[in-house]
Amino acid sequence: MTAQTPDDRRELHISVPDDVYEQLQILAASKHVATEEYVAGMLADDVAEARFLSGAQDFITEHGRAFAERFGPRPRTAGEQAA
Repeated sequence: MTAQTPDDRRELHISVPDDVYEQLQILAASKHVATEEYVAGMLADDVAEARFLSGAQDFITEHGRAFAERFGPRPRTAGEQAA
């Protein structure tokens, strides 16, 4: 991944209810950042998590069978039943 410069950024304009904005202000203040910076970080974290999970699913789809053949199947949890 390449480093972003200010020119690589996009601006979003969103509307949130007053109570949500007030809570975001409180959360941002607790981190000593501007509300907009806090929200941008939350969105970036959500996208990073989605990318990670998508990549993990791609790995499982591509390599899951070979992984299970080499290391054995995933152990069942107490709530799962045998097929």
